Amino acid sequence: MNQTIKVQTGGLKKIRNIDERLVSYNVEMTEVTGGTFWKAYTPEQIAGTEEFPPVKDFSEMGKLMQVYPPVDLYEENIRKYAKALGSVYVRVSGSWATDTYYDFDGHTNGVIPKGYRAVLTKEQWNGVLDFVKAVDAKLLISVSNCTGDHVDGKPWTPEQAKLLFDYSKEYGVPISAAEFMNEPNVLQMTPPAEGYGAKEFGRDQDTFFHFLRENYPEVLLVGPCACADTFGGGDIEMGDVLPMIPTEELLSHCKEEMDVFSYHCYVGLSERGASVGGHWDAKDALSEPYLAAASRAARNYGTIRDKYCPGAQMWVTESADAGLGGNTWASTYMDVIRYADELGSFATVTDGIIFHNTLASSDYGLLDHETHLPRPIYWLTYLWNQVMGTEVYDSGEEVREGAHVYVHSRRDGKPGYAYVVINNSKTDTTLVEIPGDGEVYLLDAETLRAPQLRVNGQVVTPEDGLTAIEANQVQKGILEISPASVAFIVVCP
Repeated sequence: MNQTIKVQTGGLKKIRNIDERLVSYNVEMTEVTGGTFWKAYTPEQIAGTEEFPPVKDFSEMGKLMQVYPPVDLYEENIRKYAKALGSVYVRVSGSWATDTYYDFDGHTNGVIPKGYRAVLTKEQWNGVLDFVKAVDAKLLISVSNCTGDHVDGKPWTPEQAKLLFDYSKEYGVPISAAEFMNEPNVLQMTPPAEGYGAKEFGRDQDTFFHFLRENYPEVLLVGPCACADTFGGGDIEMGDVLPMIPTEELLSHCKEEMDVFSYHCYVGLSERGASVGGHWDAKDALSEPYLAAASRAARNYGTIRDKYCPGAQMWVTESADAGLGGNTWASTYMDVIRYADELGSFATVTDGIIFHNTLASSDYGLLDHETHLPRPIYWLTYLWNQVMGTEVYDSGEEVREGAHVYVHSRRDGKPGYAYVVINNSKTDTTLVEIPGDGEVYLLDAETLRAPQLRVNGQVVTPEDGLTAIEANQVQKGILEISPASVAFIVVCP
């Protein structure tokens, strides 16, 4: 059944201001040094015509990974499309960062020291710093906390971290923010030392944060890089799938205050982990429960944030449709609906930043791993940063199927509002009553699993997308939002 939404040109209640770098992304450490990451799906699996072969449990996950060479952050496409997104935060972290040794003087000769699994060279880190500078970004990192950092089981010490912070500052691209380690909730899977748990994590994060406050007071302290407390995959809890430590237990052992509360938000596990639970079927990818997972995580983690660092921003330092490299549909139009709703709903809950995982790696990357050309979700991200401002308003519309409505100020600073209207119904059109002149960008696709999206009926191709995307002018009247589509609507008083 069709429903009608009324767009307003003024008088809406303001909720908050949101960080201008709300839309940010990850470049995984494994991309920087080269290393293992998820094997790409086949074209048939992406199209939904070939079933993904299941694995028995997490012990077989290695079969689903492969070794990749370092990413070239000087490559023309990756620079061009990253820069077009505007000012962002770039996070260099991931599980690989937890085991990486920093060698900026070449003394290892490429031989990985005992207790680590990768070496970061000066040339590789220069590539990151040059990239961050070129795209007008700020840099968030996490540091190593592995067996190589705990010789004979001793506590973590900051000598390695100091190399990274000092070199970056001397190079002219200082690190702006730092987490201690990636996903400490699941550190029991690969503990840094025998008997290492929440108490030891709290001790070592305190050491790291105290070190930063004493030596680099300008760096934001971000943590605890939580994961797994909330999970979207049906009725299961993450603790049923992985050995985990609740975030509150981790924080109960931490004394140094954080500037920013951070967590990870994946709606579930991809087909790669479907056999162990927590996977959503593609038929549910536009459903209300699926779309509600991200806002539920923000509210739940917000409660923890309010207890341990009230008033702080929340950063989702990894976010995508599914953990373990993304679902088979992550690189298609289908994921545009989810990410548009996550951005909109997050801004109504809290101020902060969402780091999409990743910029250009695996199936959930904004850019294709091989060509560095945009996927559909890139264009959603690009348009968000072109249209949506930093002031957030109450739309006055209840979130419901076919009508997820979010309102911000205009990115161009002119009077009026920028609306995002998400029609997640697969069958019904949503009608929008426009009170006067405005502009619209309507995003849809030929099919949900299409590798390209359309803007106002025109397929956006990588070759001309940055110059070819234009708004349609609309006048007072009724605008039809077709099923499974997203509309950016800009109006003025």
